[in-house]
Amino acid sequence: MWEITRHIKQKLDDDKLLRAVYVKGELSNVSQPTSGHVYFTLKDEYSELRCVMFRERNALLSFRLEDGMDVIARGRISVYERRGRYQLYVEEIQESGIGALYRAFEELKKRLRDEGLFDTAYKKPIPAIPRTIGIITSPTGAAIRDMLNITKRRFPHVHILVAPVAVQGEEAAPQIVNAIRLMNRVNKELMRIDVLVVGRGGGSIEELWAFNEESVARAIFASEIPVVSAVGHETDFTIADFVADRRAATPSEAAELIVPDKREIEKNLATLELRLRQGLYKLIEQHRLWLNSMEKNVLFRKPTERINQYRQPVDEYKRSMVAEILHRVQLHRKTMQAISGKLDALSPRAILERGYSICIKDERVVRSVSDVSVGDELRILFQDGEAMSEVKSKRGTGS
Repeated sequence: MWEITRHIKQKLDDDKLLRAVYVKGELSNVSQPTSGHVYFTLKDEYSELRCVMFRERNALLSFRLEDGMDVIARGRISVYERRGRYQLYVEEIQESGIGALYRAFEELKKRLRDEGLFDTAYKKPIPAIPRTIGIITSPTGAAIRDMLNITKRRFPHVHILVAPVAVQGEEAAPQIVNAIRLMNRVNKELMRIDVLVVGRGGGSIEELWAFNEESVARAIFASEIPVVSAVGHETDFTIADFVADRRAATPSEAAELIVPDKREIEKNLATLELRLRQGLYKLIEQHRLWLNSMEKNVLFRKPTERINQYRQPVDEYKRSMVAEILHRVQLHRKTMQAISGKLDALSPRAILERGYSICIKDERVVRSVSDVSVGDELRILFQDGEAMSEVKSKRGTGS
């Protein structure tokens, strides 16, 4: 095997055309370890080419290599014997512009921003203590393991629903969209889901591209369940991050963000309990001091003396009230007597007592001679009785 690889390498090294080639493409999978060398992939729409640029050449660059850049690289093609693969050993590299994927990213980002999909007014709050969490990610990646481990460690009582999806490749975006819609249907028809986590671990821009798809962005925006985007590493940003209700730099941070730490809750409860106890003790002490001061008061030490102090004023008020009542009764008595005297003077009985009599016809007092006729029967009232009479004749004073 080594002999074959060595032979192929020799053939490539002897090819004068491959000793100085210019390759134009888009940077991807840029990696720079502590050695100072730079490893990356150059690609176009048809193929990819692995590249390495050693430290002494990399030190001469005036810009930093980043995923998505369009560049022109000059170097030689040879074989890396240990891996048995050919690659471009870069001597010089120049910027050629922003890559196609980055242009598509920026165009979609601007269009969705103009539509208002990034506005904070549409951001839904994340529940402080969720009961059920939905996770949409690859079932075999490190992201799901990290989220499950952290969630169970921090808050073991939470219920987790996992929707397994592809997180890269052509099928990734449709599966993520369907999973978001499915979770929302479950939330509406079967059980409440408090928050959704949509994400994956780190990778190149190509590997993360599913989370830059417009269909995924619109599915996140339409979700009635609050969505936390957890895609890639801290430096990775996707369209999903801008549309989601909350961004987590990594899946692990998402788990720490959406569930509280049980130990912190217990610590806070203990602090609140201590403050409550201290407040109650302080209140009890305040009332104890108040009771002690009241106990030392004269009213509590010698209550009969305090009562005796009020007895004399009470007696004085009593005498004043009785005198006032008697005075008012006397005044009313004199008034009643005067009224009674006037009534007696005007009484018909008093007239009768002076020797007069009263004639009554048909239960009515006869006031004039014209009130009677000859033959009428009259009842005559005297002071000591009454008598019946008959009118024999009548005569007026003028006759």
